[in-house]
Amino acid sequence: MLGIPKIKGIRKRWMTNSIGVVLFVILLAVSAFSVAMGSYYYATMSNGLQVKAEYVVDFFSEYRTQSEYYQHVLTYVSSDVDGRDNVEMQFLDANGSIRFSTFGLAAYSSPGTPDIAAALNLEDPRSMPWTGNDPSTGEHIMAVTTPLTINGRPVAAIRYVTSLRLVDRQLAIIVAISLAIGMAILLMVYISNLYFVKSIVEPVAGVTEITKRIAAGSYGIQIEKQFDDEIGDLTDAINDMSTRINASEKMKSEFISSVSHELRTPLTAINGWAETIMNGEVRDAADVKKGMGIIVSEARRLTNMVEELLEFSRLEDGRFTLSIEPMDLKAEFEDAVYTYREFFRREGLELNYEDNGEEFPPMDADPERLRQVFCNILDNAAKHGGSGGKIDAAIRREGEESLITIRDYGPGIPADELPYVKTKFYKGSSKARGSGIGLAVCDEIVTRHGGELIIDNAEGGGCQVTIRLPDTPKPNSGT
Repeated sequence: MLGIPKIKGIRKRWMTNSIGVVLFVILLAVSAFSVAMGSYYYATMSNGLQVKAEYVVDFFSEYRTQSEYYQHVLTYVSSDVDGRDNVEMQFLDANGSIRFSTFGLAAYSSPGTPDIAAALNLEDPRSMPWTGNDPSTGEHIMAVTTPLTINGRPVAAIRYVTSLRLVDRQLAIIVAISLAIGMAILLMVYISNLYFVKSIVEPVAGVTEITKRIAAGSYGIQIEKQFDDEIGDLTDAINDMSTRINASEKMKSEFISSVSHELRTPLTAINGWAETIMNGEVRDAADVKKGMGIIVSEARRLTNMVEELLEFSRLEDGRFTLSIEPMDLKAEFEDAVYTYREFFRREGLELNYEDNGEEFPPMDADPERLRQVFCNILDNAAKHGGSGGKIDAAIRREGEESLITIRDYGPGIPADELPYVKTKFYKGSSKARGSGIGLAVCDEIVTRHGGELIIDNAEGGGCQVTIRLPDTPKPNSGT
């Protein structure tokens, strides 16, 4: 069975608000139109009766005695001058009683309406219109009373009376037609709103269903774009969100797999050599020393990985802070270079440091965090670009900034991966060991110092990392 669709949610609010406003406007317009038409009809009839009454009063103004009034009024009333079928003319005495009437039915009765009292008391010498119900019949009437005076004293009055039954019926028809037109307009607005809201609610419902599927784990699912408007923009935003969540989940899975592998490798080496030495299988002192060296090296690598994970955890939950103090940036960088130069030499890598002898002013920064950045980038240069055989490091001044560059001569970074190398968990096509969060932490440290970490491929091959640090951290760098 077909019926009106259930209205709820956005549809209900939209229909309630829009239909409510339209209904209010229609009722207001119909009311104003009805009042205006009623005023127009009543004013037209009142003016017509006033003209008649004042004309009769002027006609009798040449008579100066009450007997003359009565004599000529009787003659006037007996005639058919004013059209008795529609308007009754009444001649009232000074007490407000009807003496003569064109209808002849109300003679010697006293209507007692306000227009008579006002006219005979000379509250207004002009015609006094009045609209209301006839006291004797209850009929809705309009009456106009004009006084007849002798020497400024009212001796009688002319009263014109007409029924408003036909006028009221006409006004009722006009109001009914106005309401019918208003309801037709309201119905058209209702139907058009239903169609309009349907064109919004149904796509939103489809988007909602897809977002539920995304929330349930269907990452990467896409919504078909049907409209090039705000709904289309919402569709694009959700599709982009779905793609990003899918990529993020993929990177997270790869990160967990990578970290598991990275942890397993040094642990295997440590456990293997520790058991070998403990069981006495290695008796030569040189082999024992070699095994202990491997254990120390792998333990250090595990410590570095755990530190990276802890830094990332602090970064994610807002506990990542800086301890700002005056420091010598050049000295801190040189310490890192000299420390890694020996490590690299053992691995067959040459680390060249360019010192142009510039003086560097003290700067407010966190020396431990910046040393962490220098060490991480030098380590990455050896890990990813060590095949080039050498690494160049330099520091120089540029205006009110210090520029640190570290370049390797390896294969570089594929162009399509460059925009993502600082993204957490991202490792790209690199097969080198690592968690994929080191550069993300470095970028955060440099950014909080008001600087910039730039990673790009160098001319002639290899990768170059540039660190820009202002002498004074910017106000939004945080501490």
